[in-house]
Amino acid sequence: MAGYIARRLLQAIPVLLGTTFLIYFMVFAMPGDPIVALFGDKTPPPQVLEQLRERYNLDKPFIVQYFIFLGNIFRGDLGTSFSGQPVSEILATTFPVTLRLALMAVVIEMFFGITIGLISGLRKGGIFDASSLVVSLILISLPVFVVAFVAQYIFGIQLGWFRTTVGPGAPTQDLILPAIVLATISFAQITRLTRASVIETDGQDFVRTAASKGLSRSRIVPVHILRNSLIPVVTYLAVDFGVLMVGATVTEGIFNVPGVGRTLYQAIIRGEGPTVVSFVTVMVLIYLVVNLLVDLLYAVLDPRIRYAK
Repeated sequence: MAGYIARRLLQAIPVLLGTTFLIYFMVFAMPGDPIVALFGDKTPPPQVLEQLRERYNLDKPFIVQYFIFLGNIFRGDLGTSFSGQPVSEILATTFPVTLRLALMAVVIEMFFGITIGLISGLRKGGIFDASSLVVSLILISLPVFVVAFVAQYIFGIQLGWFRTTVGPGAPTQDLILPAIVLATISFAQITRLTRASVIETDGQDFVRTAASKGLSRSRIVPVHILRNSLIPVVTYLAVDFGVLMVGATVTEGIFNVPGVGRTLYQAIIRGEGPTVVSFVTVMVLIYLVVNLLVDLLYAVLDPRIRYAK
């Protein structure tokens, strides 16, 4: 196990270098001067432009800029935004909000998606199965902003169960409705994925063998069927968690959530290159760690999986 973890960590190094290089290239190597863009229609003095370029290392060759950025990242320095605020402070304010939102969405989609998918798979061809397939297809077809506006109107305005926008400090109760909206599409995918995996596992020889030995259905379903059906679901959840951490821009914008997605979008609009690059780099690191943890979880879910020494 230790050897496997070491190999995965070594494999993560070129992935991290490659992704950070591409991110930095797409932000800073494109045509245009981000410093000039900060002033809009105004023309600042050349001395001011030169000082700002020197401050953010934009007066150096691109490859030198990248290695300076990389060295700062390894020292824990995420840089400074063009507004003068350390990016680490911005991240410390927004990241906990998005993390809570993403965790809530994952818990919702995991609980309801796996439960409904399991029941649908065990009752293949029944009314419940057909209804869940129709509902999941509808949710997959709807854009997230449509689901968000409908949820705001029904549950926020008409029923008054939730606030339509997130209040100051992003209290947990205000994040419930955005989390439900974020979870809807993934819930539909998990339902279908779990259903297909349960149907396939239910027909395996080891399940029939367990039944022939006299094990009760209440024992076979959670231990033999559900447990062996969760590997593709866990893989999807790992990918989805990374997507939720950086892809909740639309939902955070609609519900006024002060999280990573909305802050990242505003930084792109304002041309805040250091903020964009540092935020995405941190998200890549989180994504790599989550995928490593999921790989290790495979052996827990399926005893047949062993990691070579």
